[in-house]
Amino acid sequence: MIFLKKNKMNKQRTISKSVSLKGVGIHSGNEVNLTFKPAAEDFGYAFCRTDLPGKPIIEADVNYVVSTKRGTTLEKDGVNIQTSEHVLAALVGMEVDNVLIEIDSSEPPIMDGSSKYFVEAIIKAGIKEQIKERNEYIVKDVISYYDEESGSDITIIPSKYYEVTTMVDFGTKILGTQNATMKKLSQFKDEFAEARTFSFLHEIEMLLENGLIKGGDLNNAIVYVDKELSEQTMEKLKKAFNKDKISVKSNGILDNLTLHYPNEAARHKLLDVIGDLALIGTRIKGKVIANKPGHYVNTMFGKKLSSIIKNEKRNIAPQVDLTKPPVMDVNQIMKVLPHRPPFLFMDKILEISDSHIIGLKNVTMNENFFQGHFPEQPIFPGVLQIEAMAQAGGVLILNTVPDPENYLTFFAKIDNAKFKYPVVPGDTLIFKLELLSPLRRGIVHMKGQAFVDGKLTSEAELLAKIIRKTKS
Repeated sequence: MIFLKKNKMNKQRTISKSVSLKGVGIHSGNEVNLTFKPAAEDFGYAFCRTDLPGKPIIEADVNYVVSTKRGTTLEKDGVNIQTSEHVLAALVGMEVDNVLIEIDSSEPPIMDGSSKYFVEAIIKAGIKEQIKERNEYIVKDVISYYDEESGSDITIIPSKYYEVTTMVDFGTKILGTQNATMKKLSQFKDEFAEARTFSFLHEIEMLLENGLIKGGDLNNAIVYVDKELSEQTMEKLKKAFNKDKISVKSNGILDNLTLHYPNEAARHKLLDVIGDLALIGTRIKGKVIANKPGHYVNTMFGKKLSSIIKNEKRNIAPQVDLTKPPVMDVNQIMKVLPHRPPFLFMDKILEISDSHIIGLKNVTMNENFFQGHFPEQPIFPGVLQIEAMAQAGGVLILNTVPDPENYLTFFAKIDNAKFKYPVVPGDTLIFKLELLSPLRRGIVHMKGQAFVDGKLTSEAELLAKIIRKTKS
């Protein structure tokens, strides 16, 4: 289970001013200009393609992932952003929540193949605290994703902080088995941001043959030589990377690149995990354990986690104080609704606005329907839970007219009714009704949910119409 929590000690953050940097795209080889811009609260991250008509915006959303080959590609309405992960990792690692990323190409500049320069740009811009509190999803249960084809898996478990551990093993003597662990996000800037991307020689050859990595050079990627370097390959690499001489050093790395860390490959994989999981769109409090991670498994896990989070968010029970006087008691409810006992299933209205209502029903053993449903094991009928929702919805609708006593609500349609847990005597049902669309021509569309002790027990979509009473 995952649930939403407002961390009152943490405010949302954006950058203090715009900041720009430029470089080349790893695949296109074209010069790219990228600008970080401050954004409002709850904006999140989004890319803006300034090189296209209308300057289309692509939100950093895992559901927009269309490709994970050599990087994570997002696409919305035919417009894409390639290799988004290094930029997003920098924003998450610097604990910045809301930023617009303007870019005049389909891919951010590769820089040195890490997040280092993006982090430096954020530091240069400065970080500004915002007013609204930051929401976090607290991991309470173990959630996993396993990819049978690659043998990769990612698991998240409860933790006090956002932690990430990566374990990589590509079955080569050159790279070997490597691990990396980040205990807190505060470590990202100094211990992970400068970890550069890496590739194997056979992959480089394939990419060159397919006309890719036009912006690559030996300074923005660690190349592990996993095969014999032929003269023909040497010449191709010299031409591609504009080098007079290329050699393999004793550590098995092409040319004269010096590793920042012995486990730089594992650290970069950790960076990628952070960047890819940024696409979930919310802060996480939990420990991620990634075994042989890659963009595909990262984003598939991200989609699974995003779906769970969204479902939990939709099904969060309303926070109500039962010790406070209600907005409407049962006598006031009966002035609005025509229902009377034993068919009145709403005891209190705790909260009401133009678009939502929260009501309460105390379930007692005295309910007459328990005589037949069921005598040996009394259960509150699901159909009556829906009826109680409808009554709360009726109060919400009639609250929109000045003379509710002159109107009736007739429910025309019930969709997507679901029953999760049985309701029994002694339970207190909390009902939450929200408008799915504005009231038009007396017709209203609502989403209803019922909760007991914070657990969703039933839900349904209701369509109703207001009708004026006929005079006798």
